[in-house]
Amino acid sequence: MRKILIANRGEIALRIIKTCKRMDIKTVAVYSDADQDLPYVEAADTAEHIGPPPVAQSYLHIERLLEIAAKEKVDAIHPGYGLLSENAEFAERIEKEGYIFIGPSSEVMKKMGDKIEARKTMAEAGVPVVPGYESESMTLEDACKEAGRIGYPVMLKASSGGGGVGMVLCDDEQALTQHFEPTIKRSQTYFGSGKLFIEKYIPKARHIEVQIFGSAEGKVFHLFERNCSIQRRNQKVIEESPSPSLTQPAKDKLYDLAVRAAEAVNYKNAGTIECILDADENPYFLEMNTRLQVEHPVTEEVTGIDLVEWQILTAFNEEIPVHSQKDIQQQGHSIEFRIYAEDPKTFYPSPGTLEKLEFPEGEGIRVDEGYKETNKVTPYYDPMIAKFIVTADSRQSCISQARQAIDSIKVEGVKTNIPVHKAVLDSAEFMDGKYHTQTLTKIKGE
Repeated sequence: MRKILIANRGEIALRIIKTCKRMDIKTVAVYSDADQDLPYVEAADTAEHIGPPPVAQSYLHIERLLEIAAKEKVDAIHPGYGLLSENAEFAERIEKEGYIFIGPSSEVMKKMGDKIEARKTMAEAGVPVVPGYESESMTLEDACKEAGRIGYPVMLKASSGGGGVGMVLCDDEQALTQHFEPTIKRSQTYFGSGKLFIEKYIPKARHIEVQIFGSAEGKVFHLFERNCSIQRRNQKVIEESPSPSLTQPAKDKLYDLAVRAAEAVNYKNAGTIECILDADENPYFLEMNTRLQVEHPVTEEVTGIDLVEWQILTAFNEEIPVHSQKDIQQQGHSIEFRIYAEDPKTFYPSPGTLEKLEFPEGEGIRVDEGYKETNKVTPYYDPMIAKFIVTADSRQSCISQARQAIDSIKVEGVKTNIPVHKAVLDSAEFMDGKYHTQTLTKIKGE
């Protein structure tokens, strides 16, 4: 393990660099014209220019990334999350060129990256999936017929992508008809495939995911759960671990589901099993993310485990320092707040120069930053400025500390979603821990 190329940008690139430094591994960063002054570029041992700002000409340019890998004589490539992190073609090319891909195999990525294929695989393994309909060539007529059978409302989803971009809530056949073709086009634009599927929409559901890890020896462990139900436009804003107001039997069901799902595809490295829980705490498999998650810090904080270190060790067929599930313990409570440069009323991006950027410091506070003062938040990429993580002995202490700490964050030059975080922290729904995926909409009065 001498040198790793990080095929990503911003805070996740810097996060990976920090672990590599501790492991005495050299790092190579890549940067576009828009990112040359960001902290991760300075932190890396070497930084290579990759192209103009548009991602298709820079961070998604596989040939250019491989050219840099060859030039720098790296041993491995870490994809971070987003961008090419779940691109099986990229993983396959890395493997063929003789580099180590820090993640699961391209074969597993292919199987789980296609959500239709993933649903079929999980159903065959006895893992409960959300009721729905999938077809390799679904027409509008098929969609309307099957949605009527399943029962409205339904979610229309892109098979090859995730997040708010790849899904639309349809309350009736008229809405499904209206959104069908635009969703195909949007899916083709963002994910390279227009294949769609339908899932039953579960109202007031809790979106809870389980961090799993497959070791080089073939053992699968869970690292407990994260509640990701505070969302805007189907995208996560606040995540916490452990999940509040969830009974131990429900947690045990989730852990069992997640481990079985990972074992079904012989999973190795870090991954996440995302689930929806209905009002009766019944868990349903949503998808497997074959990468590190944005919200992985809360798991690291309550387990004391560096997931990036485990990723690197496993990729190089080294042992991780646990041998059984009992070796992994959970202690305390951790909440992550995604700080975005966006209008808190509309959630639209708010690009601009960070004239002031200050975060409080102290025990129980972690900041995974992507920018420094004077940097520009450009319209080319996700506008997340940083992840602000607060950890304490109990959930009540964590919330109390978070309230004080968030009041001390200073950002000038762009609008941010900090007012949204404050509103959530002050809400009765969040305080009692019984919130769901529509809670933020209710808090904002939409």
